[in-house]
Amino acid sequence: MDSVRVAKTGTAFSRLRPRIGALAIGVLAIAALPIGGGQTSPPIDKAFIAFRIGTPQWMPEDRYEELLALFERHKGVTDEITFFTSFTHPAIPAAEMRRRCGILASRIARAKELGYRAGINVLSTMGHHEENLDHSLQGPFTPVTDIDGNVSRGSFCPNDPALHDYVRGIYTDVAEANPDYIWVDDDVRLMGHMPIGLTCFCDHCLASFSAVSKTTHTRASLRAALTTGEPESQAAVRNAWLDHNRRTIGGLLERIERTVHAAKPGMPIGFMTGDRFFEGYDFDHWAERLAGPDQAPVYWRPGGGFYEDATPAGMVGKSHDIGRQVSLLPPWVRTIESEIENFPYQRLKKSAHITAVEAASHLGAGCTGAAFNVLSGNNEPLDEFEPLVQKLHAMRPFYDRMARHLGRARPVGLFTAWNKDQAAAGDIVGNPGWATSHLGQSYQTFEMGLPAAYSSDTASVTLLFPQSVAAMSRDAIRHALSGAVYADVETLNRLNQMGYHELTGLSADRPRAVDCIEEFTSHALNGPFAGRQRDCRQSFYRVNGYVGYTLTSRDGKAQTLSRLVDYAGNEVSPCAMAVYENALGGRVCVSGYYPWDHLHSLSKNSQMKSVMRWLSRDRLPAYVASYHKTNIWVREPRDGQVAVALLNATFDRAEQVELAVLARGVEATVFDMEAGEHRIGAASDDGPYRRFVLPPIEPWSMRLVVIPDQ
Repeated sequence: MDSVRVAKTGTAFSRLRPRIGALAIGVLAIAALPIGGGQTSPPIDKAFIAFRIGTPQWMPEDRYEELLALFERHKGVTDEITFFTSFTHPAIPAAEMRRRCGILASRIARAKELGYRAGINVLSTMGHHEENLDHSLQGPFTPVTDIDGNVSRGSFCPNDPALHDYVRGIYTDVAEANPDYIWVDDDVRLMGHMPIGLTCFCDHCLASFSAVSKTTHTRASLRAALTTGEPESQAAVRNAWLDHNRRTIGGLLERIERTVHAAKPGMPIGFMTGDRFFEGYDFDHWAERLAGPDQAPVYWRPGGGFYEDATPAGMVGKSHDIGRQVSLLPPWVRTIESEIENFPYQRLKKSAHITAVEAASHLGAGCTGAAFNVLSGNNEPLDEFEPLVQKLHAMRPFYDRMARHLGRARPVGLFTAWNKDQAAAGDIVGNPGWATSHLGQSYQTFEMGLPAAYSSDTASVTLLFPQSVAAMSRDAIRHALSGAVYADVETLNRLNQMGYHELTGLSADRPRAVDCIEEFTSHALNGPFAGRQRDCRQSFYRVNGYVGYTLTSRDGKAQTLSRLVDYAGNEVSPCAMAVYENALGGRVCVSGYYPWDHLHSLSKNSQMKSVMRWLSRDRLPAYVASYHKTNIWVREPRDGQVAVALLNATFDRAEQVELAVLARGVEATVFDMEAGEHRIGAASDDGPYRRFVLPPIEPWSMRLVVIPDQ
């Protein structure tokens, strides 16, 4: 089924489109996308599940047979067995790759005999970082180089012709081992090659950049061009460098595609990624490069860091990372297996339960499957890992249901206003983290049970930050302000400086850095919480920029939601949070007191949900109306059906979770992680929303809620 390509089509939210506003267009339903020959792409029937296997588990034949026996005892836990080519992270010598591929040919054949699909994961194409250098690739290769001239000896420049020759050789050997598919690992990137950071600024890369940009640069002059001069000039060079990085990665992927398909036409090729802002996040075009002229299937493995469960909220942050990655993939990329990695594979670092929940969370954010890299990386029995495999086997029906009901439809809700050019929003080499630092600020907003979205065209509300404004075009900013926007004061000031004051309707001044308490007004959006207070303890939490501001209405039409008082009850700001409707019909809310943090009190939680409903004109697709710490992802995959993936994000059992859904259907099916199925009716109506009270949800557990159209 993956051999067919799916053309772009219109929106699947045909019924809900009028409800989700000007920014929410173009949501895709995979259930009936047209492809060549007038056919349709069938819906995804089950999740794409793989296990990634390290060399110590597949090289010794007896150990490999034990691995297969483990999978056979839990038949169905995986459909695919994917073999790593190495257990350390630099590229390996070509002769050693050839030798290992000879062994892999027999291992792959044995897996196929048992009914598994089997593939090869090239762990290092250009190298991850410095490790095991004495036994790794040596020769006349150019190491990746940072802008100060420092190098990583374990990683090589992707623009180096010598590396291109090496790549052609090893991918030919890999293809000839007769796998069902081939994966390119996430070493194909330009940052994270320890011990250095951002790359590559070697002579090959400078020459390539100069040829396209019609400039001549040394590393020193390029640094100056990226970080000094007029802002417009800096931005132009930064965006040009991002384009160079996109071409660099795309060019290497194209060489891999040509090599693989010359040996094995039509072979599916997969690519593993993370948040690739410095590389230009060009996933849609890189997928086209990997498909090649014959439009072979392309797989994707989005990932990020979450290696132990000491802080489970990190799992949700990774899901948001993955949601961004999936949002840029063309709809014809159907096999999207999230990276579930428990490195360094010590069983007690991450529980079987959280490992299992992680895969479900990433399915909620947009994946269609999971790739488990969770077994031992040593030559040892897998006895201690069997309970983990047993747990994942028990979860398989839930994964399949999630993939079936969610498909490739994209999450709709609150969007953090990022784009492919985000890295160019600030100092791309001196302070690269600033341009994307806003993404994590939004996570408390989502923990209220407000739905996350990852694309501007699936946004029912846009969360605006200074970083997002710096990376947006003027048309995009105006478009956002004509819809629904929630922002902080720093963003408000930037917008006003850019001339959008008539659309924001507000200005801010008189910052107060100490002893402010937010007090809710009697505005209808505050409901029964008028007079309630939120003390964020500025003396303890000196969060940068989160001082108390006074907001002023420019035309007198803004409405006040809260004021600030001191510890004696004296007013220090008559307006600290306000809403405004502008001449374009857009609705704006600005918070001048801890807009992104300390949002978990009942009164603030309730106020924020009311505000988001008002901003979106009741076009939020769903939200948790009760007072629970939850994350949700909402889709309408096909036939008007609404599907909600919901995570109880606490260690408390969640009782009486009330889910409000923008739907006509009055019945819902709730699937739990133990393959249970519960049918419930709507408990009440609230305007256009149906409210469903869900059965209890265990701590850090998922539910899938499906509401048919009628």
